[in-house]
Amino acid sequence: MRLSLSELDDFSLKILLRQGFSFEHARGITDTVVAGERDECHSHGLYRLLGIVETLKAGKVSPDAKPDIVEQANSIVTVDACGGFSQLAFKSGLPILVEKARNNGIAALAINNCVHFSALWFEIEQLTDQGLIALAFTPSQAGVAPEGGYKPVFGTNPIAFGWPRAGKDPFVFDFATSVIARGDIELHRRAGKQIPLGWGVDINGQPSTDPSAVLEGAMRTFGGHKGSALAAMVELIAGPLIGDMTSVESLEWDEGTKSLPRHGELLIALDPKCFLGDAAERHLARAESLFDNIQMQGARLPSQRRYQARKRSIATGVELSDSLYSDLRNLLI
Repeated sequence: MRLSLSELDDFSLKILLRQGFSFEHARGITDTVVAGERDECHSHGLYRLLGIVETLKAGKVSPDAKPDIVEQANSIVTVDACGGFSQLAFKSGLPILVEKARNNGIAALAINNCVHFSALWFEIEQLTDQGLIALAFTPSQAGVAPEGGYKPVFGTNPIAFGWPRAGKDPFVFDFATSVIARGDIELHRRAGKQIPLGWGVDINGQPSTDPSAVLEGAMRTFGGHKGSALAAMVELIAGPLIGDMTSVESLEWDEGTKSLPRHGELLIALDPKCFLGDAAERHLARAESLFDNIQMQGARLPSQRRYQARKRSIATGVELSDSLYSDLRNLLI
């Protein structure tokens, strides 16, 4: 099934409104999943609507929560999502985060008590669009073992970074500290495909290519002890530092419903104009030589493939598999 982006947008909105989400939440969720599908990040595209609806049915997310905003300090804004999905909380705090970064050079947005499913690049790009440098961190539900262990302690614990570029797509990377995103393993399970050896272990700690066994066991961190240390950092700065759950606590809160995870998120924005004053434009231009040196030897910048996919999707729409389209259509009944 091939759909234009506007048809995809309408399809998602209808599903979410039919399932009982307020328009504000439906709008924010739709923007996110359509962007994922548009950029061919299928594990964060419309497939996510299935888990979103199941989380609602399990009573683990509010469909109409109104975020509560507190300006915690000169450079800090906190937004309590009050049990709703993260999108509306982020949208509520974004203008204040940008203003504080402009005034102080650096600012942070802490989102608490949110249910989270989205890729972080979608939020990062909204900050680079403002000419800001950005970082984002969030834990998840425990499903990843520390290096040297085999029991889940970490979530996939992504880290994202964005650097604005004049007249060009921003430099953005967004990656899980696990070997692969959990959604990619779930897509392999849905398709009946094996996963590569090294992505995870079964409940006995044995390496497995069975996606179901790994989802019941534990995923692995990337880069061995280095990825494990980064995963621990994300747990700390986007958990206890902002007064929110660790991945183990989030899994306990889930109570076996297998809902999308509830936890917190930390975003940091830096304004190069505050750091550099009148010299900002000159020094940002110097950064372009770094990107040139990467690309001139045939290497690809992070997100480059995503931006290319975006252009294709805008021009020709996107394809949904027959099985996914059928499952989504059933949500309208």
